[in-house]
This record gives sequence, structure tokens and C-alpha cells, in this order.
Amino acid sequence: MPVAPSPTRPDPIAGALAADRLGAPSVVYFVLSAAAPLTVVAGVVTTAYAVTGITGLPVAFLAVGAVLAVFAVGYVAMARHMANAGAFYTYISRGLGRPAGIAAAWVALIAYNALQVGLYGAFGAAATPLVERWTGVSPPWWLLSLVAWALVSVLGVMRIDVNGRLLAVLLTAEVAVILLFDVADVAGPAPAGLSLETLSPGALFVPGVGALLITATLGFVGFESAVVFSEESRDPRRTVPTATYASIAIIAGLYALSAWAMTVATGPAHIVEAARRDGAETIFVIAATQLGSAVVDIARTLFVTSLFAAMISFHNTTARYFFALGRERVLPAVFGRTRPRTGAPKAGSIAQSVLGFLVIVGYAVLGLDPLVQLFFYGGTFGGFGVLLLVFATSIAVIAFFSREPSGEDVWRRLAAPVPAAAALAVMVVLAVINFPTVLGVPEGDPLAWILPSVYGVAAVVGVVWAMVLRSGQPAVYSRVGLGAKAATVHDLAR
Repeated sequence: MPVAPSPTRPDPIAGALAADRLGAPSVVYFVLSAAAPLTVVAGVVTTAYAVTGITGLPVAFLAVGAVLAVFAVGYVAMARHMANAGAFYTYISRGLGRPAGIAAAWVALIAYNALQVGLYGAFGAAATPLVERWTGVSPPWWLLSLVAWALVSVLGVMRIDVNGRLLAVLLTAEVAVILLFDVADVAGPAPAGLSLETLSPGALFVPGVGALLITATLGFVGFESAVVFSEESRDPRRTVPTATYASIAIIAGLYALSAWAMTVATGPAHIVEAARRDGAETIFVIAATQLGSAVVDIARTLFVTSLFAAMISFHNTTARYFFALGRERVLPAVFGRTRPRTGAPKAGSIAQSVLGFLVIVGYAVLGLDPLVQLFFYGGTFGGFGVLLLVFATSIAVIAFFSREPSGEDVWRRLAAPVPAAAALAVMVVLAVINFPTVLGVPEGDPLAWILPSVYGVAAVVGVVWAMVLRSGQPAVYSRVGLGAKAATVHDLAR
């Protein structure tokens, strides 16, 4: 058993993340940056139209947003009783038990690392043509990805509020250009005019809607991360709910508006054809005819900065998961230490950076496609992992409040969490059934079952590790899910 810290030399593992650094606006910037609005509008929206052939994406965003808003009722209620950077891991531990929580921790680490590292592929692929246009030189994608990797690695160990200010600038710019594009689309409609056909609920009741709903769900990945920054927030009991609800509303509204505006510009009957022809360029091709090439060039640049902002946000989220597990010694104790001057989770940030470097170099050496095989597969795989965690957390919320009402009313304890859990269960089933379609691979392709199976294996390993801790290190096991209180439990156990 580890030696107890002396009174004069506090255990660095008991140190918390730097408190009172983030207000609600800063947390919203982190959440929305992870959601990567311009990346979703240019990539996810057009891919959904092209792959599914269904035009009901605008109403799908609103439907998914409504489900997640109901889920958030219990989610943020639970947050009021436990501020912890572990988020899903903590809530599932407290609601469904420590083995389930540790299983969720492994799933979360894999999912968030996949999301973060996958963005390096998109960044390199998107930045290369810009550099070539500006300089006449066409660098390899991996070189530009390594430049972004170096910047993210440095920012990852700096003060969290420095990251927040940078994200505020980048996010404001990309949202502004999205709204500009939307206004131009609506102001210059196709002959069909301002059709509301794609906003009709009836647009969802068509074959293949499962793939459409899952693709829409991917656009919301990151909304849950407000809780990850609760320990660094000012007044987390107010900041976390405000940031979570605001993020869901902004994401749903912005994506639904943009997806609808694109159908107005092309006509609902022609958006699928345009998306299949132009792919991620669809939004820029439409804008070029209405706003000119100069505005489109700015937008392309902001597309790259959108990816960079998402990398920063997911890097910080992943590092804090490492920190939460290290502080409770589910991972080695070194991950529970923060950098003295900045309060950043140093070891977790470095670990994430090392993984990113190895993946970039590995893909470069093997000559793999950075856009499809790194970004698209990594994003889909990571997004599915987050959906699994959201579903498990919805069950954990119900279980937690059934044992500990904690002064919450029935709406927060039961009336909202139960239908949210039911809706999320349907979404998980649809995700599994439609995973080949979401990945864009044929039925029976091994990738369609290998990727989801990784999470099953990770969960089993997590449960086994929990059993090992319970039998061999009961003091460590007793701290699982306690967050900053873990050190107190350790001292009492001594």
C-alpha cells in the first residue's frame, strides 16, 4: 500500500485541478469547440445527406437535441452533488457500482482519444490545399498535423482559461461564417423557394432513419463535457447546468438551421445529389455562387481552425479523464498530478500527446488515408463510444436518485431520466444495426463489428480490473468515484 503523505508535505495526488478559472461562457466555448460547428456543417451534414439519401436531417437534429435536453435534466441534477472531472466514469460508478464505473472509464478513454486523434487526420487533409494555394508548396498531410499536434501539446499543459480565451476567438469566427452562409442560402433560394419540407416530423418516418439519427447524434458529441470542467468552474452548481443546456440548444438550433438552409439553396429534391457530387465541398460550392471566392477562402481557413479548436477541447477533456483516474489510483498515481503553476493535468496531457504523435507517425509510415481511415473512422468510432456512455449514464442517474433522492424533485429524479433512457436505448440499438451504413462500408464488412466490439472488450477488462482492485487494494477500490474526496478516504483508511 502506498505510504501516507506527511502533514507537512501534501500528497500531490490529493491536489485538485485549478478552481474558479472558468465561467459559464468559457465552458460553453469548450463544449461547442468539441462539437466543431463548421466541421459538422461541412462534413457531417453533407455526409449524412450523401450516405443516407434522406432529406430529414434538419428535423433529426431537433429530435436528437430534444432527447439530449431531457437526458440533461437528470445529468446536471447529479452534477450538483458531485463535481468531478471524471464525469461519465464518476456518475456510472456512483449509480451502477464501481465495476461498471471502471468499465466506463476504459470506454471513455478509448472514445475520447479516438475523437481527438482522429481530428489530426482531418486537419492535415484540410490544411494541405490551403498551404499549397498560399505558398505553391504541397507539404505532406502528416507534417501539418504534427505542427498542430505540437501546438495542442503545449496548450494542454497551460492554464485552462488561456485555452478558453483562444477557443472563444476561434469559435466566434466559425459560427459567424456559418450564419453568413445560412443567410445567403435562405436569401437566394432554389426555384422550390423557402420549403419547410425537411423540417417536417414526417421526414423522419422513412426507411434508413436509424443511420440518419446516429449521424445527427455525432454532431452533438462534446455536449456532455461541461461536467468534465466542473472542478475548474466558478460556482459549478450553476455553471454546469447553464453551459449544458445552452450548448444543446445552440448545437441543435445551429445545425438544424444550416442543414435546412442548404436544402433551401439547392431545393429539397436536389440536396442529396449535390452532397454526393461535392461531398464536404457542398457548403463551399453553394456559398461561392452567392458570396464570392474571397468569403469562401476565409471559410475554408476557418474550417481548419474549427478542427484545431476541437483538438484543443478534446485534448483537455481526455487529459482530465486521465487525471480523474490517476487521482483515485485506478490508473498509476502519476496521472493524478497537476502542473504546479497552471493546475493542468500534466501527465494526462502528455500521455494524450504521445498517443497522438504515435498515431500520426504510424498512419504516415503505413500510407493510410488521413481523412477516411483516421478522421472518419475515428470520429464515428469515438462518437459511438460516447453514445454508449450517455446511455449508461442515463441508467446510472435513475439508480442513483432511487437510492439518494438528495432533495431533487420527481422531474429530475424520474420523470425526465426514464424517457431519456428509453429513447437513448433505441438510439443505441439503431446505431448497432446501422453501423455499416454509418461507416460507409458494405454489410458484412469486418470493420462494422470489430469497432463496436472494442468497447465490449474494454468494458470486460474494466470489470476485471475492478475485481483485482477490490481484492488486492481495497483502499483504492473504496475511493472509486469520489474525486477530490479520494484523498480523505485514503487518510481515514490509514
